[in-house]
Amino acid sequence: MLLASPLAMAASDAAWQQSKVDMQQACLKASTLKQVSVVGKAIEYDDSVGYSVLLLQGRYPQPHMNNQRGRELCLYQRSSGKASVSEADTLRVVK
Repeated sequence: MLLASPLAMAASDAAWQQSKVDMQQACLKASTLKQVSVVGKAIEYDDSVGYSVLLLQGRYPQPHMNNQRGRELCLYQRSSGKASVSEADTLRVVK
């Protein structure tokens, strides 16, 4: 019979919260946008894939972009903590 202690469950919740913070920080750091922020919630793929995805929004820093708003998708590899971003302005936002 398996018994789960409340302390183990709390640690697990804390670990999940820390993982989310780590992902957001890695994605924000990898972004090329200024005034960047996370939009919505992460999309979590199962452990067989091992990635999470965040949508970021900010402003393009290049002078020729005239401070235009932009979006990026951040692909976060949970096992390594590495984040990679790609322009995502063509994504349709559902309202």
